[in-house]
Amino acid sequence: MTETSTVALAANQIHRGDCIEKLAQIQPGSVDLVFADPPFNIGYSYDVYDDQQSHTDYLDFCRGWISGVHQALKPDGSFWLAIGDEYAAELKLLSQEIGFSCRSWIIWYYTFGVNCVRGFSRSHTHLFHFVKDPEQFTFNGDNPMVRVPSARQLVYADARANTKGRLPDNTWILRPQDAPQLGFSPSHDTWYFARVAGTFKEREGFHGCQMPEQLLGRIIRVSSNPGDLVLDPFGGSGTTLVVAKKLGRRFMGIELSEDYATRISERLSACKSGDPLDGPADPIKSAPTTSNGKKRTEFRDGRPVIPLDDRNRSVIQAAFAAVSKNHSAEELLFDPIRNALFVRDCKDAKLLGDARTWNEFLLQLSNLGQLDGEGKHKKLSLKTILPCCDAAEIAFQMLSVDYALDLEQILCTPDAAAEFDGIAKLFGDDHSEIDYRTALWHFRRIATADKITRAVKKRAAEFAGEVPPAAETIDSYLSNCDEQPVAGVYAISDPDSVLFIGQTTDIAARLRQIQVSEGWSKFEPTEVQVWPIEDVKQALVLRCLLVTQHKPWLNAHFLHQPIATTLF
Repeated sequence: MTETSTVALAANQIHRGDCIEKLAQIQPGSVDLVFADPPFNIGYSYDVYDDQQSHTDYLDFCRGWISGVHQALKPDGSFWLAIGDEYAAELKLLSQEIGFSCRSWIIWYYTFGVNCVRGFSRSHTHLFHFVKDPEQFTFNGDNPMVRVPSARQLVYADARANTKGRLPDNTWILRPQDAPQLGFSPSHDTWYFARVAGTFKEREGFHGCQMPEQLLGRIIRVSSNPGDLVLDPFGGSGTTLVVAKKLGRRFMGIELSEDYATRISERLSACKSGDPLDGPADPIKSAPTTSNGKKRTEFRDGRPVIPLDDRNRSVIQAAFAAVSKNHSAEELLFDPIRNALFVRDCKDAKLLGDARTWNEFLLQLSNLGQLDGEGKHKKLSLKTILPCCDAAEIAFQMLSVDYALDLEQILCTPDAAAEFDGIAKLFGDDHSEIDYRTALWHFRRIATADKITRAVKKRAAEFAGEVPPAAETIDSYLSNCDEQPVAGVYAISDPDSVLFIGQTTDIAARLRQIQVSEGWSKFEPTEVQVWPIEDVKQALVLRCLLVTQHKPWLNAHFLHQPIATTLF
């Protein structure tokens, strides 16, 4: 039976019922991104929905749910619609009539198309990118997981090519001599992703219209940010919600079928934030060819491979010597001003690559012990870095999940490092960029040390039998706590799950800071659990066990202890 409650729908859940009724229950202006893959009205066999309505009834149905989407979206929200040929034009006009502006009309071309007896085989779906406000909307064009290699990189091996690649075009221009074997390039508004056929590993089996995770990954990354709320009013196979969860977004789904809703819940329970997306990120492995062209550039993880040859080595060494005052390579990455000077010198020397390439060369030489004049980097204690640790960890987790970059790659990429700084400041106190970068570097070193792993193993059995402290509201804890600072571990939760497990020398002060934090305001934390522990090492050991048990998505993945996973 369809639920009829008027209570606002909760995030991070799949809600069963009629999509129009459920959309009306969502807090207006609360959703950041909607992806909808509605029934196409082509007679597909769903378990409870009639996919063969009259033309008028179908358009009335679409008007109802698209109006609900418009109401649910924030003023700067985005709406992506997947639809077939039969109603693509009608739903585009209908969406614009309701108040949306169309930013892009994209063709998703797929293999394993649907065979047609008296027509050309169906091998594409239309993807419309709508926004409420054409002047203000989220579009993360610098996300490296959204960008694609340029023709200068793939075809001509041009040293002048931007190593960041380029944004996918909104115009499809295809020269016959540059056409890849399959005829399409991911850099155009015709996107090539294989349909999830019945034999594919990622196929769930219970729903015939399953979207590829990589396609949803591109859309969610470009049109939302970590922590944003992503809504799918037609839950279907649950892929939108699964990808949103993997990419660190809050999610909300609506599904008419009780069976599908149950299966979606099972899929969501089986994944966590930071899990890799299923399917190949670049479905076309062959690159365009040109007659008598240069040898194509070798790529690894979407970036050109540039060797650290003698000339590159000498330029890196000279640039480091010019800006370093007995610094280590790591300290050069921690200091954005000094690093900018290093990058400028590399650029002036016309070194191939970009800032990330040159910073990675710097670390490579340091790790090999071949960086002349490098100073020794002092190891900081956990107690010293604790004031910055939690905010730095949250910033790293959000960015690493969204950009699929590790700590070294983030710090070596000035744009990503600057974004890390900005996120850390949203969640933390008034510390400097150097403070946050330094804290995270040392925190990872400390948390992944062998002695912490051994301590976790020793503590694990005892931990499994302990009763956790009761959760209470943050306001209640602050009202009843003593004036004397309490050190230890704290777990912050919203009504649905644990969001973050942190560590501090003054839990009350940290909670007060969280209540006024701009970054935390998006997550609306309500409850806290507290484990008073004076010893910072023992607190870290407990924290690792708690993170491994609860898997809060704002905690860094390097805190997970595989040795303790069998307990939970």
